[in-house]
Amino acid sequence: FEMVRTSTLEISSSGVVKGFVGLENYDELLGNPNLIGAFTRTISWVLIVVFFTILISLALAQLLNQNFPGRKIVRWAIIVPWAASVIMTATSFRWMLDGYYGVLNRILLDLGLITEVQDWLGNPDTSFPLLIVVAIFVSLPFTTFVLLAGLQTIPNELYEAAKVDGSGIWKTYRSITFPLLFPALTVGAVINLINVFNQFPIIWIMTGGGPGYETDTTTTLMYKLAFRSQEVGQSAALSVLNFAVIMVFVLIYLRATGYLGKKKED
Repeated sequence: FEMVRTSTLEISSSGVVKGFVGLENYDELLGNPNLIGAFTRTISWVLIVVFFTILISLALAQLLNQNFPGRKIVRWAIIVPWAASVIMTATSFRWMLDGYYGVLNRILLDLGLITEVQDWLGNPDTSFPLLIVVAIFVSLPFTTFVLLAGLQTIPNELYEAAKVDGSGIWKTYRSITFPLLFPALTVGAVINLINVFNQFPIIWIMTGGGPGYETDTTTTLMYKLAFRSQEVGQSAALSVLNFAVIMVFVLIYLRATGYLGKKKED
């Protein structure tokens, strides 16, 4: 309620409320030259990160569902990026990708793949794709274990029956594994949509939304509007729009988990 109310007020840089302005903050926000770029970048950010997170997690979950020596150690290793602080992970990647002291430049120079150091996070052509890679890395553990839990609920008797019927690996996966895994897949995808859409620390710590506004999403742009441009009203207006998008994701999640759309029993 306070967020919606603030979006209709004119507030000075010192926090003094100057008065009610109605939808003026929304008009100014829609006229902001950085909004379209941040909005399209947010869509790309969410879709690419979630798609590749789900794709890689499917393979990892399938691997971890098999019996092999050291499986417990591999499971522990995969969960580390999720157990660690996102801020700590983002800071580690920022230093690894540093143009002067980063280990990535050192490795590529030693291998002869580059001839001079690269400013990976200062170049718009490389900074945003690298942010996506880090976001996928951070998202993998949770999604993998959600899908692994789904795989472990599938009865082995179904696979044994399919084997007796002469069903191949891919046919078994299409007809048994994927359909029974789909509820867990849906939950993992929707939760990732929410988390990735709201993601702030990775972008802010690694690039600060820069250079300029080249790696901003609507979340980091919202922060910049409030604390750099001192446009509190516009920031609140963008918060309202972000909140509306999140509510759509929440409704999808509730529907996917069965909390919405259930038929009442007679």
